[in-house]
Amino acid sequence: QLQLVESGGGLVQPGGSLRLSCAASGFTLDRYTIGWFRQAPGKEREGVSCITSSFGVTHYADSVKGRFIISRDNAKNTVYLQMNSLKPEDTAVYYCAADRVISLSPNDYDYWGQGIQVTVAS
Repeated sequence: QLQLVESGGGLVQPGGSLRLSCAASGFTLDRYTIGWFRQAPGKEREGVSCITSSFGVTHYADSVKGRFIISRDNAKNTVYLQMNSLKPEDTAVYYCAADRVISLSPNDYDYWGQGIQVTVAS
């Protein structure tokens, strides 16, 4: 059974950093595109970043470009999202998802983790 589990969320001050992890089980993560998404209260889920299965090509939403870095550790079957220079508007529940697409649209992904809260506040 394909399963994704996020970890690493929490409360951080503006300007701080967090690293989210997305651990996969039941499948080999590097055969799928893995995307990170977020959903703030009252807002639709939006794509943040993704890393493709082939060559590990990365894509970022404009709102996080230059601040967030997505990476993959195939040996650990885990994808990371390093979040730097965090802003209050980055506050959301963050999800990782997997599918055989190259997309930042949540509608294109079938396999989802349960989500983890990230709060940026002083």
